[in-house]
Amino acid sequence: MTTEVRVPTLGESVTEATVATWFKKPGDPVAADEMLCELETDKVTVEVPSPAAGTMGEIVAQEGETVGVDALLATISEGEGKAAPTQADKAEKAEKPAKSDSANAGANVDVMVPTLGESVSEATVSTWFKKVGDPVAADEMLCELETDKVSVEVPAPAAGTLTEILAAEGSTVQAGGKLAILSSGAGASAPAAAPKAEQAAAPAPSSGKDVEDAPSAKKAMAEAGLSRDQVTGSGRDGRVMKEDVARAAAAATQAPAAAAAPAQAPRAPAPAEDVAREERVKMTRLRQTIARRLKDSQNTAAMLTTYNEVDMTEVMALRNQYKDEFYKKHGVRLGFMSFFTKACVHALKEVPEVNAEIDGTDIIYKNFVHMGVAAGTPTGLVVPVIRDVDAMGFAAIEKAIAEKGARARDGKLSMAEMQGGTFTISNGGVYGSLMSSPILNPPQSGILGMHKIQDRPMAINGQVVIRPMMYLALSYDHRIVDGKGAVTFLVRVKEALEDPRRLLMDL
Repeated sequence: MTTEVRVPTLGESVTEATVATWFKKPGDPVAADEMLCELETDKVTVEVPSPAAGTMGEIVAQEGETVGVDALLATISEGEGKAAPTQADKAEKAEKPAKSDSANAGANVDVMVPTLGESVSEATVSTWFKKVGDPVAADEMLCELETDKVSVEVPAPAAGTLTEILAAEGSTVQAGGKLAILSSGAGASAPAAAPKAEQAAAPAPSSGKDVEDAPSAKKAMAEAGLSRDQVTGSGRDGRVMKEDVARAAAAATQAPAAAAAPAQAPRAPAPAEDVAREERVKMTRLRQTIARRLKDSQNTAAMLTTYNEVDMTEVMALRNQYKDEFYKKHGVRLGFMSFFTKACVHALKEVPEVNAEIDGTDIIYKNFVHMGVAAGTPTGLVVPVIRDVDAMGFAAIEKAIAEKGARARDGKLSMAEMQGGTFTISNGGVYGSLMSSPILNPPQSGILGMHKIQDRPMAINGQVVIRPMMYLALSYDHRIVDGKGAVTFLVRVKEALEDPRRLLMDL
């Protein structure tokens, strides 16, 4: 029986990819879910797993070729040949001589990488809490893994002694991979395993081998006139990707200008006494992802921010009047976010380009609103998405915001819950921010920044009165949203909040 290997879904607005690397060749045995090849898109690198165990057949799409979604990549003959060994099988096979050398050794228990969450296939080993030879109790925390979204603690599956660490701190591991080996028997010899642990902690010998860079990266290096030594690879095993070349080329063009400008000269080394008081900490994967996306947003969009202010008197009065009844009926507290969400939905209907996105030379108008709600967590900022918020009432919005916020704080959001947003609201006011310019969340074209409510003297009907005021900021992509549209959007939000009855009448 022949099974087809096809291009998987590549992500929102991505329709094609380049075949970067084949890990198998025709005739090779493969196991189910074993990685066959790597595809490269403008946004991400995608690994294609084997849909079944068998023997690698014909490779239809060669390295360097461009393929569309669901295109045929290769074929696999099921049931022919022996299935390829998994990483766990290889590690188990490597253990066997050690086991036979010690007749008194206890039963070995593998410590595996747990399920990391939907769409998350790898993690970085950030910290080992135990070292080789240490006794461990069942469910005691052995190490901590870091993904792009959350940190995951790995407990001991059984009581015993940590005999071997297979993945040292800083190494990248795949979901389902093996992290370490425990010996559950008292006769286990920890010193015998120590050299293996030291070998695992040492730099991987594969780092010195030649790594096949992505074909698109090779082409980009040739066009930019860069050598391989000038580019730092971020792909698997240090493989150079297309975006790495772009970063290196940008740095190369900026370097001469920086050298020519005295103001940009590198600062003098810090005094030794200051260095001793400094602390250097590696950025988490989540923080690296946030930094990269924010910088990409600035580099890609023609971002501009316009401001307005809103008198919160009517919203606060309405909320105070009905909050107790609202809680009794719906079981959730009435906050300000539902008012702002409804006001934004109302304004987006009048100014649809704020809810649209650019795809090449096309503008995609969204006839729905998937609202992103920025949420701060102990590990960084995430933006869960509430889908079809334009069809929801106040109670449904408040429940969704509370549920997404709790999942964000617990690090339980899936990648699907943070994708597909068409517009975003960011509430910096909860931290005391009086005014700021929020950064766009690509590929969205607009983001509304809420701020602190502060009593200020205002001129109302010729009289100076104290009113609870909030500054609003709309950052937008000027390539698609004109100044008139941006100002109109903010004015409509302001009008709806200052007279909430307009929301009921769709005015």
